[in-house]
Amino acid sequence: MTEIDTRKKEKRTELKQLRADLGQEVRDGIDARIADQVAALPEWGRAQIVLAYLSVGDEVDTRALVERAWFEGKTVAAPRVVPRARQMDWYRIADFDHLETSSFGVEEPEADPANLLALSDEGVFGIPMLALVPGLTFDRFGFRLGYGGGYYDRLLAAFTGDAVGLCREAQLTDDLDARGLIDIHDRRVPIVVTESEVIR
Repeated sequence: MTEIDTRKKEKRTELKQLRADLGQEVRDGIDARIADQVAALPEWGRAQIVLAYLSVGDEVDTRALVERAWFEGKTVAAPRVVPRARQMDWYRIADFDHLETSSFGVEEPEADPANLLALSDEGVFGIPMLALVPGLTFDRFGFRLGYGGGYYDRLLAAFTGDAVGLCREAQLTDDLDARGLIDIHDRRVPIVVTESEVIR
């Protein structure tokens, strides 16, 4: 493990405790305000496809945004981890009733080829897309610290739509790079949304 890996591991432990300490009621109120901020973005308004992680545990909740997207007639796709490939496939979902729990305890869509959304396919070329990106923290430059799998860094490296990081104000970091927590593989998001501001 490198020095930066050690620092990241320590920071992840700190951030997980911080968000747990907020308490469910406080998190729920914050997350509702984050959802409202995201739904007010022009990028959300023009998006026809929303890539949404399915929040679990203490993560910033995405269920309300997914339901709002369905109500507004948007296509919603959720990620499914490809075993041993360290990547995610995205599947269209129309409800929360046909999900499976992965070995990581995360809800995922069923691997139905009919619902597979190939992001590089010509069928989605030019269609406005927005990705909701999770993180234990984001900074004001768009960098994030996730769980260490690199899945979203791989997505962001090739994604041509709008990417929005969801972050509670309490979990926001001023500058991850200055703290020695950014390496060559880390990718930025162009927009970070907290309960009180939109950072571009």
